[in-house]
Amino acid sequence: MTPLPASAGFVIIGAGIHGLSTAWHLAMELKAKGKGSGADIVVLDKSAPGAGASGIACGLLRGFYMTEAMHPLIRHSLDVWTYDRVTFGFQQVGYVSCGEKNQLPDYERIHKSQNANDYPSDLYTGKEAAVFLRKIWPDLNVNGIDVVLHEKMSGYSGTRQAMRGLAEKCEEHGVRIYSGVEVTGYDMTGDVVKKVRTNRGDIACDAVVLGLGAWTPRHWAMLGLSDKIDCRYADGAVAKAKDMWTYWRLVEGEVLVDEPYLTSEKKDPPIFKAELMNTPVVDPTTGKKEGDFTYVYWKYAAERTRAPGIQGGSVPVKIGPSAMVDPYGHASDLYQSGDAFRDYFCAAMAMFMTRFKDIRKNYIERRNGGIGAFTPDNLPVIDWIKDNVYLIADSNHGYKLTGVGKLVAHHLATGDPVGELAPFGFSRYAQGRTFGKTNSNSPWV
Repeated sequence: MTPLPASAGFVIIGAGIHGLSTAWHLAMELKAKGKGSGADIVVLDKSAPGAGASGIACGLLRGFYMTEAMHPLIRHSLDVWTYDRVTFGFQQVGYVSCGEKNQLPDYERIHKSQNANDYPSDLYTGKEAAVFLRKIWPDLNVNGIDVVLHEKMSGYSGTRQAMRGLAEKCEEHGVRIYSGVEVTGYDMTGDVVKKVRTNRGDIACDAVVLGLGAWTPRHWAMLGLSDKIDCRYADGAVAKAKDMWTYWRLVEGEVLVDEPYLTSEKKDPPIFKAELMNTPVVDPTTGKKEGDFTYVYWKYAAERTRAPGIQGGSVPVKIGPSAMVDPYGHASDLYQSGDAFRDYFCAAMAMFMTRFKDIRKNYIERRNGGIGAFTPDNLPVIDWIKDNVYLIADSNHGYKLTGVGKLVAHHLATGDPVGELAPFGFSRYAQGRTFGKTNSNSPWV
């Protein structure tokens, strides 16, 4: 077993999307500015790269956010995903989101903001929306769909390939990645971490970066931070003593398809997503109502199913302020999606496309799922939380946000503020900049 170094300039904890992206970009930034190299960076993970949410995510890059502050982060992330499409396995097929009339103002704001941030999208309403959709999927049921946003630059990547690719980029630039290293505490003087304590010894450091996903609350507590917070909003409202962290259970799964899932032009289709807030999911074969509203997304996923197949999901399920994090995801009996999701997902697929009429029999009955730690307003916290501890807490928006690591790396290497990250500072809760509720059944928009 390779011994840990006695010290490092930067100790990054968590080898998921954020930890690896930050390490890779920081190595490049330090070298470019003559301030060091990847040899100054150590990445620690209690399991291995991609062992948490990053390794089992649906793997989407999409810009559909009702919170406009997210759009610059998505644009930077696109630059990262397309930096090396082959290594990261990025498939730039686009993303199509469908909604009802009640979301039209939201779609108009998103469309305007995306294009202002050089993330091109087209907006369709009414009959134009139906024509656009049927051109891609001739068998699509367009009833109830009033507005459509088409993101041209979006796509997806196989999670295992992408995580391997990011780890390779780190190692190419001299970053040391240590698996099987569990952080057990922090040796602190005041608000400065002097050493990171692990099950394999202590590491002295100048700075710590946390990219921990579902394990964020555990380290938050280790650093002596409160699990309650007062949230102030722009309208003057105050929510007292909210939970700093709330766990949600992800619900996703895969199905095999009998014939290749293609567009009318025999191409890989865009990612499909529909939220019809007033339309229940009804199985067209049985007539059984499977859900009070429609929220579903899916993409082609042969890289995961190892055969022609589709992966997708729906709205996560709230757990609460505490949860059993280990074992994680598919290894835990607590967080499997179960028949309710499987019936809902397959019924929604059949409801939208006639090609999926009998798809339930093709559902892959295997372990899936995971959990995430969400912030009080369901959007990321990206900021210093101690004098030399930087937190990237993505509120489970993470996999797509490879650009966050690029922006954080620039800040760490230069000390310069990064405007795109400013809205996600921890101070927003005290300063009346807490994000408000969005017009959706999902916490992810």
